[in-house]
Amino acid sequence: MKAVTPSKLAALTPGWWLLILLVVGISLRIAVALYLGDTIDDIRGGTQDQVTYDALAQRVAGGHGFTFGSAWWPATRAGEPTAHWSYPYTLFLAGIYGTVGHHPLVARLIQAVVAGLLVPYLIYRVGFRAFNRRVGVLAAAIAVVYFYFVHYAASLMTESFYIIAMLWAVDVAMRLAQDGAAIEGMARPTSSLVWKRGLELGVAVGMALLLRQVFVVMLLVLVVWLLWVARCQERLRQVSLTLALAAGVCALLIVPWLVRNCLAFDLVTFMPNTNSGFAFFWANHPIYGTRFEAVLSPESGVSYQELIPLELRHLNEAAMDRALLSRGLDFVFEDPGRYLLLSLSRIPVYFKFWPTSDSTLLSNVARVLSFGLFLPFMLYGLFLALRRLWEQRGTREIATPPVMPGVAQHLRPEFVLLLLLLTVSYSLVHILSWAHVRYRLPVDALLIPFAACAIDSLLDGLRLFAAKRSHPACSQF
Repeated sequence: MKAVTPSKLAALTPGWWLLILLVVGISLRIAVALYLGDTIDDIRGGTQDQVTYDALAQRVAGGHGFTFGSAWWPATRAGEPTAHWSYPYTLFLAGIYGTVGHHPLVARLIQAVVAGLLVPYLIYRVGFRAFNRRVGVLAAAIAVVYFYFVHYAASLMTESFYIIAMLWAVDVAMRLAQDGAAIEGMARPTSSLVWKRGLELGVAVGMALLLRQVFVVMLLVLVVWLLWVARCQERLRQVSLTLALAAGVCALLIVPWLVRNCLAFDLVTFMPNTNSGFAFFWANHPIYGTRFEAVLSPESGVSYQELIPLELRHLNEAAMDRALLSRGLDFVFEDPGRYLLLSLSRIPVYFKFWPTSDSTLLSNVARVLSFGLFLPFMLYGLFLALRRLWEQRGTREIATPPVMPGVAQHLRPEFVLLLLLLTVSYSLVHILSWAHVRYRLPVDALLIPFAACAIDSLLDGLRLFAAKRSHPACSQF
């Protein structure tokens, strides 16, 4: 058997590197899934929601619908309907349990394979479009070893599938923008391509909203960005048609669950899940003062459920969610100064990258070996991108596809701007409501291409330095 030499590795094409990375990513996640096993006992590292999704999926698989057999978080009574939790993810688990029995390991393994394949691959595509192919491959490499992504890929929670849907929507939006680029010898997009993009974007957005409805913030950014790019490309009518088709497809996915909620709670809900009111009420409760805690500490002397006013506890889940949202907004209007300071205190909670004494060893390791390790590269990559955007201001390099795969290209200003807008808007909505490290993971996925850009720049610098050391005469030119 021939040994793999450094020269052979260097000769591998980006496609081969990507394939190797995807195999490694899947293998790492399968290993974690096997370690976590066929039970829901290990819920360290912020994965408490596994218990709920497992219990709810068993109820659905057993023919009891979206209900719990006993009183459940946040304030759902036994046997009463719930819409607090993601419908498609619960159905994913229920389908597996109904087929093979209650075996969480099967679900873990399926999710590990899907996430191990699609998260790095989609981050590669986003990095490739925003920068170049080499940055895309480096971004995929980071995603493969990013500890948070590895851990959550084997945890029975919505994080991995939500990140996949979010990245898919971003990738489709980028391709839709590229469709309008004027390239010599290439025809304008056909009507069949418009339908294809609309269908794909609608499914991606619909799944993202059903997995985590806070995606509506990113959706607004995506729509405004697409309309702006379309206006620059003088194809506003075509993109508007695609967006209208996507909206129709998205509605087909979401409206049935809104109807279900109306029938279950005798109340019209405007989003599929009844959780925004609970979150906003608890996140801005006066019990925090001006210092937010991601998880209410025992020193507070009161549980989350006990904070719910007595006069609201008789309401069903949907009505309670709406009433709590109103109370939460009252907290803001009654003392906007406190709300501002409380929101500012959420910034370090949201961007935490250092180990803390109140976290488990797994949480500390995951935090340091993912966001903590790559944050300096993300910041440097952001600096490089912003500097390049400033240098390219006034140019019209709008969404031009790569000319030659594997050849370094200038960054695409519109795509980099999109990633920045999504990062800022999504972070802001959590800073203004409920901040938690795991809520930041979609932002981590958007920032990884910037980290890859920084690493690519540093590697270029090292290669240049090595070349000058090897050929001193070259430094004269």
